[in-house]
Amino acid sequence: MVNAAVGRRGAPRPTMSIGEVLSLLRPEFPDVTISKIRFLEDQGLVQPERTASGYRKFDHADVDRLRYVLSVQRDHYLPLRVIREQLAAIDRGVEPPVLPGLGPRVPRLVGEHEVADRRSAGAASIMTRDQLARTAGVGDELLQALESYGLVVARPGGGYDFDAAVIARTAGELAAFGIEPRHLRAFRSTAEREAGLVEQVVTPLRRQHSTESAARGEETGREVAGLCVRLHAALLKTVLDRGSG
Repeated sequence: MVNAAVGRRGAPRPTMSIGEVLSLLRPEFPDVTISKIRFLEDQGLVQPERTASGYRKFDHADVDRLRYVLSVQRDHYLPLRVIREQLAAIDRGVEPPVLPGLGPRVPRLVGEHEVADRRSAGAASIMTRDQLARTAGVGDELLQALESYGLVVARPGGGYDFDAAVIARTAGELAAFGIEPRHLRAFRSTAEREAGLVEQVVTPLRRQHSTESAARGEETGREVAGLCVRLHAALLKTVLDRGSG
């Protein structure tokens, strides 16, 4: 069930500045920025009150709404127009429809208690190599192989993010079927080609050098990437269906 707090309420509640909202969201969404929050407001997904001097004042329902938007973007790759429709349904008190065809859901790699511990501690989702191995449930030999083929890569500042854990965990599950890291290099090559297509779309927006265009470029890149993932999944299914026909 969708948290009812995602919908708008009429009763007055304590309000927060955009910086305070950012601090609340950052532990769960490390990449969120003030520009991103402003962009989501411009798109009508959240509507904070304004003071007489024009400052934004967010309440807890606004934060829940932003958390919902960021979650479905991250986990389901949903475009903003679909999220806007879902929020409108929630505002009417209706459970939004399940839309499995609009994008894959990233599997959860850790238990809910561990996620809660990380959030309560305000920890960023950056792991050491040992933490990565434990979170993904893989051994050092497999992790070394994934790194040697460039499938798992440390962040520029050091450490590994949860995307690396998703890759390592998935590779470990594929290894149970005899699919080794060396067989997965084609996935990396495909991902690099698809990333090139996304960059062609996003680069003109980045060149505009404004906070609004940067946020719009981020959102456009996310949506195009989601479409690429959906197309890839559909093509793979089509090929498999033809082979079994």
